Amino acid sequence: MTELLPTKTIQHFVPSEQTQRSLRDAFGRFATGVTVVTVGTDEGPIAITANSFASVSMEPPLVLWSPQKSSKRSQYFLNAKYFAIHILAADQDDLCWRVAKDMNALSGLDLVENSEGVPLIDGCLARFECSQYAVHDGGDHDIIVGRVLRAAFVEEGDGLGFFKGKMNRIVTQ
Repeated sequence: MTELLPTKTIQHFVPSEQTQRSLRDAFGRFATGVTVVTVGTDEGPIAITANSFASVSMEPPLVLWSPQKSSKRSQYFLNAKYFAIHILAADQDDLCWRVAKDMNALSGLDLVENSEGVPLIDGCLARFECSQYAVHDGGDHDIIVGRVLRAAFVEEGDGLGFFKGKMNRIVTQ
């Protein structure tokens, strides 16, 4: 029988309040892309960074993402009929960090809004303009499922990735 990782030390643990850091580190071993989700509000554009994005279904076209329940921003998205998910390009790490620190980071920028009033970010690798399809409980996060109304993508470009708690460039070979 062959070992899965014969030259690596594997840390075994049972998820608990005492092992949250280990669980976070284990989750961080899964490389993800980075997104910014936007919504239009009476207060202006609200944005949040998320790496908890996934495609769900082709028919109907569905995607999901998961905001943390304790986030001051989550209510804007839970109550929104429409939102947009932007998959960031490698050169958009500054935008990612600005949005991560400030939900109003897009205020004052010259953004185009779609017909539903959702602010759209230029320069991303792909964008999904969505209507809210369902919301599910996901422990300390909510799982928001969106029905894709419109989508766009660029042919070329490196992606912005998140791995082991750090931003990385995702390069195609």
